Amino acid sequence: MEVIYWIIIIALVVIAFIGLIYPIIPSMIFMIGAFLLYGVFFSFGPLNWLFWSIQFLFVLLLFSADYISNLIGVKKFGGSKAGVWGSTIGLLIGPFVIPVIGILAGPFIGAVIGEMLVHRTPVKSALKIGIGSLLGFISSVLAKGLIQVFMFGYFLIKVL
Repeated sequence: MEVIYWIIIIALVVIAFIGLIYPIIPSMIFMIGAFLLYGVFFSFGPLNWLFWSIQFLFVLLLFSADYISNLIGVKKFGGSKAGVWGSTIGLLIGPFVIPVIGILAGPFIGAVIGEMLVHRTPVKSALKIGIGSLLGFISSVLAKGLIQVFMFGYFLIKVL
């Protein structure tokens, strides 16, 4: 049964990492779910209050990295809140409207449309803001991936 338990735990962690690319998947729920299932299947002994406190800080850092990366990417290229909101909406809708490419095209198109609709930004400037949004998304995925690696690494250190 231990092997089956570990397969379930690892599957949840893998789904959490897939959530980096498909933001509709709530990565943190799956990552924390893996930790909780370890406690249920094996023991909560190694997962003490310090472990949960550190994981909570990682979760806060993860959410901050997501928002700040997008905000910096859009703002650095001259965008406004409309670009940030458009980018976020595009990020959520893009993968469903344009499978595979939509994960990159969604934030770009969303930021461009957001800026053009709200501020009547010229196309050339809006495209520049869209590039900033795309760079923000990519840096966000890299930052969140690194944070999730640390979360899982710390979990492994505690339980193995």
